[in-house]
Amino acid sequence: MRLFLLSMLSFILLACTSTKSTIKNIDPNAKRPKIVNNAFEITEYATDSNYGYDADYPINIGPLLDKQEEANIKLFFNALEGENGKKITYSKTETCCPFPSKTNNIGAGTLSIYEVTFEENSKKIALYFNIYEKGQILCPKGLKIKKSYQ
Repeated sequence: MRLFLLSMLSFILLACTSTKSTIKNIDPNAKRPKIVNNAFEITEYATDSNYGYDADYPINIGPLLDKQEEANIKLFFNALEGENGKKITYSKTETCCPFPSKTNNIGAGTLSIYEVTFEENSKKIALYFNIYEKGQILCPKGLKIKKSYQ
């Protein structure tokens, strides 16, 4: 039964997957940031306002196994804060946007959407993450690199 369900899930995922990826910012040569004080050492800001906010320009933190996603997302957000040093919180809200990927044994990946909220503010943003592909890890517009990492 388990094999049948896995086969059906793989079939559905592959059937819904485009034969060509629309992700524009994959960089197989990108270096992962160092980890300092339980956070990625992010040193640069995104210049493209689509970075992280658009499914075609996700934050590519892979390639990772599914079970590594939570720990790596935490490393990413531990390096960032809101305007004026405001604390941010985040939670995964959705998985979307299947695409072909050679880094996953089923030949496809999906994006994860995380909702980010800011301390003392009702403002929320949604960021797209790709755990299957590499890319330069930057600070998206609307967030700041924590001062200890600049």
